[in-house]
Amino acid sequence: MPTTKATSKRAARRSKPSKPAFQITYANLSSALSDPGMLARFDKAFAQVSTAIGEHARTYPMVIAGEERLASASFTKTTPINTELPIGHFQKGSEQDAHDAVAAAKAAFPAWSGLPWKRRVALMRKVAALINRRLFELAAWVSIEVGKSRAEALGDVKETADLIDYYCDQMEANNGFVRPLLPEGGKGQSQSVLKPYGVWVVVSPFNFPMALTGGPAGAALLAGNTVVIKPASDTPMASWLFTQCLRDAGLPPGVFNYVTGPGSTVGEALVNHPDVAGMTFTGSFEVGFRLIQRFNQTVPRPLIAEMGGKNPVIVSDKADLDKAAEGVVRAAFGLSGQKCSATSRVYVHRAVKDKFLALLKQKTEALRVGDPTQAGVFTGPVCNAGGYQTFQRACDEARRDGGHFITGGYTLTEGELAKGYFCALTIVDGLPLDHPLFCEELFVPFLLVGTVDSLEQAIEEANKVKYGLTAGFFSKDRKEVRYFLDHIEAGVVYVNRERGATTGAWPGNQSFGGWKASGNTGRGAGGPYYLQQYLREQSQTVF
Repeated sequence: MPTTKATSKRAARRSKPSKPAFQITYANLSSALSDPGMLARFDKAFAQVSTAIGEHARTYPMVIAGEERLASASFTKTTPINTELPIGHFQKGSEQDAHDAVAAAKAAFPAWSGLPWKRRVALMRKVAALINRRLFELAAWVSIEVGKSRAEALGDVKETADLIDYYCDQMEANNGFVRPLLPEGGKGQSQSVLKPYGVWVVVSPFNFPMALTGGPAGAALLAGNTVVIKPASDTPMASWLFTQCLRDAGLPPGVFNYVTGPGSTVGEALVNHPDVAGMTFTGSFEVGFRLIQRFNQTVPRPLIAEMGGKNPVIVSDKADLDKAAEGVVRAAFGLSGQKCSATSRVYVHRAVKDKFLALLKQKTEALRVGDPTQAGVFTGPVCNAGGYQTFQRACDEARRDGGHFITGGYTLTEGELAKGYFCALTIVDGLPLDHPLFCEELFVPFLLVGTVDSLEQAIEEANKVKYGLTAGFFSKDRKEVRYFLDHIEAGVVYVNRERGATTGAWPGNQSFGGWKASGNTGRGAGGPYYLQQYLREQSQTVF
């Protein structure tokens, strides 16, 4: 069909991002959730979702080549709020299932990559619009599956839509990444074209199961790759729901595939498959570094690995202490510390330490830990038994080695919390600065406080660890701010940020990626250089 001015206008309208009537980011969630209308919408969605859990929990298939598939065995996913309550039964995929998913993605690649990039953008805009339309339903599921508060769950889902829309914006702003080059000797035509790789695997974590599935998968699909999604076994539901958004938006069979099961079978099969052209992994340094070492053993392949952090905040003697304490509490204990960006250690100047700790204790103890699906709860349980055990071990180590518990230091096992993985928000002072807990990523609501005598000492301590993801600083002194920015070793840094000292990056506002052991590409998600990682350059010269 020939393109007319009218059809061009319709296509332009279709490619524009679909925004909901309100705008959500991590920065405004607290105020947004005080709105009675939003509270009512979440309550309604939660009531609907609740009818499909417990004894009514469904069995959910894998999706390979557009077809739903059951495996020979399944596993039951329960909620960390009440570990006796199932939310669904999911497939224990096999090595053959993984191979079939890769084969389906490979077969779909020629047609998908050959689709004009503007058509891919239009389809992915539809995916983002569906996520926005289903925002409260998806958030209710995420809250139950992960144990996220209402605010955190809504943020996770909304960020997914915004990441996809942002990458669509980037594709459009760069005209599909086709750029002219200089002609050779003044003759002929040369251009640089970025092209997709092929089959791309997305291995997503439990803590942001929507955003860290949909963001990478969305970027890969926009670039023209086909995708195999392998979620964490703790959070298969969120990836299932994202897969349904891809299906309902009209993406062709095989362009996206969803497989579940153990990393030792499904994960290994995907890593080792010769037809997998690239992979995005989000998880621990230990697993990510092994992947980096193994993924390129036979042929170089792109691997985007985001591998966690041990994120510091420095509080100067020239800081606004109330603002600093608020920023630290929000960043340390949101999602019960289960963010790779969470504040896990604070270096505070000796001259203001006592006043700062008093504020920190007051603000922490004002936060409510409980059933995260309820209004007014700041944070819920940790997501799994491993995190629950890690929290108890860290408390035992701190107590054994002379740490002073400012608050917390125990699990919560009374009443409605008895069947979940609930941990008290914990702050520990008094351990030596070289204690192993200052270096180990714990992923639990456990915050260490260290005393320093200068900004230089604080920077030195902050940079000692192998990680370099996020960092925060509080000071009213511009020279100190400049020194911090010039010397801190982290990919995402914040100064005087009350709404989250080290957390809360949003697409287009902050690029999110780490240095050192926190990441391997130097290109942050939600930033202007991320999408290009899913493409490879071809220089074309024609006489």
